[in-house]
Amino acid sequence: MFSHIDDITINYEEEGVQVVKELDKVILTRGAWSTIIFRYQQWEPKKEGYGGDRYTIRRYRKIHDEYRQQSKFNISNKEQAEKIINALQGWINS
Repeated sequence: MFSHIDDITINYEEEGVQVVKELDKVILTRGAWSTIIFRYQQWEPKKEGYGGDRYTIRRYRKIHDEYRQQSKFNISNKEQAEKIINALQGWINS
């Protein structure tokens, strides 16, 4: 668990292999409820390498001085990310 929002990461290692490699993150909101969007790559054993960029939005809640993940939404590819961006831009610009 993490006690500071800036320390939260989705890097994950299993049996000496970094399965999830965080490339970047943006903290969207801070406080008792915080939201972070991450850009990451996932290890693909069949390819023996990392796949394309993926994105995830995660909500964290601070309980007893530790941030705990409460929910997440995974964006699995660039095309899906672009559709989300276009929908949001359409709503914002209307």
